[in-house]
Amino acid sequence: MGTHPIGVHVGPGLTEDGQLLDGGPLSLAAEMDADGVQVFLADPQGWTAPAPRPDAEALRTGEVMVVVHAPYVLNVATTNNRIRIPSRKLLDKHAQAAAAVGARGMVVHGGHVLAKDDPGVGFDNWRKTFARQAEQGGFALPLLIENTAGGGNAMARDLEAIARLWEAVGEFGAGFVLDTCHAWAAGWDLTTAVDDVRAITGRVDLVHLNNSRDPAGSSRDRHAPLTEGEIPAELLVEVVRAADCPVILETPGDAAAHAEEIQFLRAALGG
Repeated sequence: MGTHPIGVHVGPGLTEDGQLLDGGPLSLAAEMDADGVQVFLADPQGWTAPAPRPDAEALRTGEVMVVVHAPYVLNVATTNNRIRIPSRKLLDKHAQAAAAVGARGMVVHGGHVLAKDDPGVGFDNWRKTFARQAEQGGFALPLLIENTAGGGNAMARDLEAIARLWEAVGEFGAGFVLDTCHAWAAGWDLTTAVDDVRAITGRVDLVHLNNSRDPAGSSRDRHAPLTEGEIPAELLVEVVRAADCPVILETPGDAAAHAEEIQFLRAALGG
């Protein structure tokens, strides 16, 4: 795959009744000449546990890098028991399903607490999530926590919050996903973002490489094509170079547009 495997977030590639559609994610990866794919295994806005995939063995045994993204609704940090407890249970089920398709890791958002809450409770809830799972042998694959774009009570928006989060979960081997659009929206300096994160977490496991439709510090999570947003494309390339890890594009566009972005990125990286 080269030094920087480049993948694309794609649809599930399944019909409503769970049958493979047009060859599924692997077919799309071939069409885009992508090194990998990122997929949801169930409705990203729902509370449904993943069903077995008909292409699980092909995903697990193939040469295409597979990354799974947990549903957006999961929030293990919250003080709301009706959200936190189901989130913990579903996080485990998605991790098991992700391992079954050979995923390298599973991306999950850091979540948030309510405005009235002490953020420290949210960090401790994250610690409890990992600690409870550790009692059962741990998660079935690495969990990769992603920085988020907005929210004053978010667990992974600001570097200071990420430092507190890593004090709570770092001992459990949590991984980190650096999303460039989210970092830009949160007002980070992308010229130092990789070093800033590594100084806290010791690692960057994956880059979600996205441009932004909005100015820096906007707190708005609106992705743009790689070379068409507010972030200079050469700055995005330097983030990838500094991170020296796999990349997933979550940019808008069809397969042809993503194929062009992959070609652009490979050329810029000299690979």
